[in-house]
Amino acid sequence: MIKITLPDGSVKSFEKDSTPMDVAKSISEGLARNVISASFNGTTVETSTKLTTDGSLVLYTWTNDEGKKAFWHSSAHVLAQAIEELYPKSKLTIGPAIDNGFYYDVDFGDKTITDKDFKTIENKMLEIARGKHEFAMRSVTKAEALSLYKDNEYKTELIENLEDGTITFCDHSTFTDLCRGGHIPNTGIIKAVKILSVAGAYWRGDENKPQLTRVYGTSFPKQKELTEYLALLEEAKKRDHRKLGKELELFTFSQKVGQGLPLWLPKGAALRERLENFLKEAQKKAGYEMVVTPHIGQKELYVTSGHYAKYGEDSFQPITTPKEGEEFLLKPMNCPHHCEIYNSMQWSYKDLPKRFAEFGTVYRYEQSGELHGLTRVRGFTQDDAHIFCTPDQLDQEFKNVIDLVLYVFGSLGFENFTAQVSLRDPEKPEKYIGSLENWEKAEQAIINAAKDKNLNYVIETGEAAFYGPKLDFMVKDALGRQWQLGTIQVDYNLPERFELSYKGSDNETHRPVMIHRAPFGSMERFIAILLEHTGGNFPLWLMPNQVSILTLSEKYEKYGEKVLTLLENHEIRALVDNRSETIGKKIREAEMNKTPYMIIIGEQEEAENKISVRQHGGEDLGTISVDTFAEIVKTEINKTKRQF
Repeated sequence: MIKITLPDGSVKSFEKDSTPMDVAKSISEGLARNVISASFNGTTVETSTKLTTDGSLVLYTWTNDEGKKAFWHSSAHVLAQAIEELYPKSKLTIGPAIDNGFYYDVDFGDKTITDKDFKTIENKMLEIARGKHEFAMRSVTKAEALSLYKDNEYKTELIENLEDGTITFCDHSTFTDLCRGGHIPNTGIIKAVKILSVAGAYWRGDENKPQLTRVYGTSFPKQKELTEYLALLEEAKKRDHRKLGKELELFTFSQKVGQGLPLWLPKGAALRERLENFLKEAQKKAGYEMVVTPHIGQKELYVTSGHYAKYGEDSFQPITTPKEGEEFLLKPMNCPHHCEIYNSMQWSYKDLPKRFAEFGTVYRYEQSGELHGLTRVRGFTQDDAHIFCTPDQLDQEFKNVIDLVLYVFGSLGFENFTAQVSLRDPEKPEKYIGSLENWEKAEQAIINAAKDKNLNYVIETGEAAFYGPKLDFMVKDALGRQWQLGTIQVDYNLPERFELSYKGSDNETHRPVMIHRAPFGSMERFIAILLEHTGGNFPLWLMPNQVSILTLSEKYEKYGEKVLTLLENHEIRALVDNRSETIGKKIREAEMNKTPYMIIIGEQEEAENKISVRQHGGEDLGTISVDTFAEIVKTEINKTKRQF
């Protein structure tokens, strides 16, 4: 007999060679019908895997992220089989599960796949799925694997890098694929599929290697769920920040300037400025001091910090100067510069904490295939700050930063989030710098702070930065998509590397602890996510233009200008649209520009010294005085913009 520990802590005995499905059946028939994947002692297994030792078992259904991953990974196998049957000359490479679906990279030879082929592929996938073919794992020798794929140079390359005795295949129906495992019980669970798009992708992400066709798809256990998801995708297209950014005239890109380097237009620059001022105001109240650092630094600076060793090969290459041996780098991080600011003076424990903040632009050479609007760029501005404090101050300072992040989220409408405590991977110590003792202290400090602030948090091993653990805020937007926004990191390592110090109350020299924090993360990515979350309907306090004053004809331009002055006296941002266009067209354009309020001015309004107000979306607020309208605007701003 073997003892199986379940997530609730209960322990059950089973015959040796029992499977996760046997365990599910012992709990309930309903669970057995819904379980599609499992993990045993932390390793993903099939529901048919024979369990031979004592261990901890977790059963997954479609409602779990792990269950969805197995579902979509299995669907990628079905896609691969469909492609192999429809296009016999194609060569398969890899096909993982991704967020909300899967893809498979394929060398189609001289065949070009377009959206006209999607329905044919979908029908073939559903035909295969209806066969209810079981997924079965088996081990093979390296020689057997190479023999099967002797005509596929891509799979051969993968196999050559594997150790004999660790290679496994997955079989279903007449199809076999090189695979590590993690599948649903059978293809019949897949009831609905959709091929979403195709794109070019270099083999193993290397621009010097062949370009493949990446076929993206998604699948669901019910047709209704696919229909709902496709409706969500359509809404996401409407909210795409690249589309809205162009329509609202916020930013643009230029091939002459370079890929991944956004250009902010006047309205976008004003939006950024308001966000910066919003955070600067809160930071000032919290005791931060603003600093400014250059866009470049000597290579040695980033060698000292460890950034060059970790990112140097994948970043912009060094800039040489006329002086022999002198090299500079475009700044990849602000923290080394802030360490040197701290090092420019001698500090006592009485001076700490020191909180240095900067909206600092940094540069990282992302691969061209990874660039995406504002969410993945090569030049971006971080709302960066670094707190240098004593160990005794660490707990309170960390909690203060949590309060600041929650203030930012609350004022911008991000109410649905989870905090993620990102720890190091103890199995891969080479990924990190610093002593184990310091890592343990830093990790425990973050966990304690998350508990004390009653955050809804999860622990993720292996997600830490190379120099320290962190608390990441995972935010769900209006469409239910999850984004990482805001991060706080505890760092004992950079103070060691830069030999930072302060004089303690014992008159001895001590190392400060360093907290890295960025509530926005980066201005570019944050604005992109905010655009998609709000659909361009920003909180009123943030809107570039809060009111459009629409005159019925040129006779009322003077009164329109008077209303504009009155609104500006109330610190309300407005503009007058006195073009010789119909009022209907003016209203439609103001709606398209997401203007929160429209003021209609004609003969009656001028005669009564009042304004007719229409809200974005069509609600008519009637004819009121400017002062009454100003109070309505002020009340709405106070309702959305929290006090810090």
